[in-house]
Amino acid sequence: MKKLDQRGAIDAWLIAFVITILFATGFLSFGIWAFMGREDYKNNVDEKIAIAVADAKTINSAEKDKEFAEKEKNPLRTYAGPATYGSLSISYPKTWSAYVDETGKSNVPLTGTLNPAFVPGLQSNLPVALKFSVTNTDYSAVVKTFDSQVKTGKVKVSPFKADKVQSILGVRLDGEFIQGKQGSMVILPVRDKTLQIWTESPQFVPDFNTIILPNIVFVP
Repeated sequence: MKKLDQRGAIDAWLIAFVITILFATGFLSFGIWAFMGREDYKNNVDEKIAIAVADAKTINSAEKDKEFAEKEKNPLRTYAGPATYGSLSISYPKTWSAYVDETGKSNVPLTGTLNPAFVPGLQSNLPVALKFSVTNTDYSAVVKTFDSQVKTGKVKVSPFKADKVQSILGVRLDGEFIQGKQGSMVILPVRDKTLQIWTESPQFVPDFNTIILPNIVFVP
């Protein structure tokens, strides 16, 4: 019994010793890590402060630029179209340029393109902030041309009424209604013609929703 007691005591001592070593190793590792972190902060504090200040300035500058850009959009400009095509009226940011063709020489007698700063060339295929057209094609036929995109799920359709012309019901399309471009479009019947207004980039959807659509006016 005495030998067993001695062996048990030795085993308990070894276990306690191992636990002490592990604890000491962990404590030492933590101390080294804390020391190195403190030394890194101590040696690079100026650099870290400079980086933090630069990041804050960048964020603040970006926010100010965005705020300035929004303010510069006002007062809005207004395009007023010919009475022949429904006296279409569209208000848009004054920072946008516009190109409008009212010649009426084709099945699309009225077309317009609007974009910040400048209007890209017609063959550029660049996504622009806003386009509109009045066509001689029947409303239902125009809507039908987007059936395939709707069936494949590329485009979502919802009913739409212009805030200032509540008597006319049209549709709104959201998604890839033009191959390779994401945006939003509204289609409305105007007498025997069809009005289409759309944006070709998600970047301009907020302006489309808050500036363009609330200010559409035409004579049904």
